[in-house]
Amino acid sequence: MTELKIQHILTLSYLLSKGAKHNYVTITTSSLGKNIKKSQQAASKHLVELEQNQFIERIINGRNISVKITPKGFSEMVKLSTILRKSLDSSPSYVELTGTLISGMGEGAYYMGLKGYTTQFKSKIGYVPFPGTLNVRLDQKIHQEAIKQFETLNGVKIKSFSDGKRTYGWVKCFPAKLNNSINCELIILERTHHDDSIIELISKSCLRKTAKLKDGSKISIKIQINS
Repeated sequence: MTELKIQHILTLSYLLSKGAKHNYVTITTSSLGKNIKKSQQAASKHLVELEQNQFIERIINGRNISVKITPKGFSEMVKLSTILRKSLDSSPSYVELTGTLISGMGEGAYYMGLKGYTTQFKSKIGYVPFPGTLNVRLDQKIHQEAIKQFETLNGVKIKSFSDGKRTYGWVKCFPAKLNNSINCELIILERTHHDDSIIELISKSCLRKTAKLKDGSKISIKIQINS
């Protein structure tokens, strides 16, 4: 039994979107190529190969081609859809990172104690954080890259505010687990002095004491992502 080739999936997807499951749809290889972002020659080859493998039926009238997907072709697309859906539904809803505990510059204690932040923390994440942040250096490049996605994810937004003298940036919070046991929050800051290799965590209590950590301790963080 001939299996559907990867390069033909876009072509069949486009034909399905045009109604080719039940009807003959008229297309040109130029328009097909444009829509699947391939050359006209590649589009023409796709149609030939799909017909040879009985995934589509073609009626050619000059430059116009009328195409209909066969039951075999549709069945293969359904199988692919089922596999993709199962894979997507089973994908983990968290990011796992490892790193090394380092000392910060002491700024976390000051900022976490500002009323403009503490009031919002209390109402939005349910507690006022311990005045200070746990600074973790991500030692692996793959983890430094993985953390960047949180800049565009929603999280729990702590809004920016002004005290009349200066404006303080927003903070986004993401529920996390430290060393698979201690609840905390990853915070993404609108303004930070740290580079991409440093992340900050907050919690109800002092994480250093609760987890019995010291500078140089190796730790793991599991961060929840809400879909």
